[in-house]
Amino acid sequence: MDSTKKLARQAGLLYFLFSLPGPFALLYVPGKLFVKGDAAATADRIRTSGSLLRMGIGAELIGFAGFVFVGLALYRLFKPVSEGPALAMLILDLVPVPISFLCVLAEVAALDFAGVGGGSQMLSAFDAHQRDALAYLSLRLHGQGFTIAGIFWGLWLFPMGICVIRSHFIPRTVGVLLMIAGCGYAASSFSDLVLPQFAHAVGRVTEITNLGELPIIFWLLIWGARPQKAEVRAT
Repeated sequence: MDSTKKLARQAGLLYFLFSLPGPFALLYVPGKLFVKGDAAATADRIRTSGSLLRMGIGAELIGFAGFVFVGLALYRLFKPVSEGPALAMLILDLVPVPISFLCVLAEVAALDFAGVGGGSQMLSAFDAHQRDALAYLSLRLHGQGFTIAGIFWGLWLFPMGICVIRSHFIPRTVGVLLMIAGCGYAASSFSDLVLPQFAHAVGRVTEITNLGELPIIFWLLIWGARPQKAEVRAT
């Protein structure tokens, strides 16, 4: 059990550390730079805050690369519990990583189109309004790409929830909350892409349900794994 507790705390530490860049890169930075429906204002903000966008890019790269190791750590923890769901969890954790890295290219392009990137000198064929529109479109595509990745961010929580429920060394309630959060992530992405007329209403609900992912992070980080009276048979 000591080894399980050690693995759990290692996984919790990685989960915590590599979750930290997300709110900054995916919420704060776009919120400061993107002006919905106004390409000129968005491009002006990129030009005046290019360093902020570059910091966001760096935070995204660190976070996405780190989640490869989060998935591997959780797989090692849950494989003895239930190998099938643990493998599904790992695969669904890895799938959005390349999608997320491709999304970063859109931010790099936005820097170029706004005139503060390394390739901006090659865009003389476009006038200023066109470049502003392209910078705006690049940031919008960046956000849409993460909406697609959000489907997998939701799906990977389902097999993780199954693993938690079967583990007996983490409260079952934590597993149920993971599944609720998974529904929230998936529903939010689906409504944004397919049913945008309902996206705002769905988003208000999922702001609450998405918090269901937090207990697993803090349980693993603080408590690791609670003692068991008997060995859990792998399934």
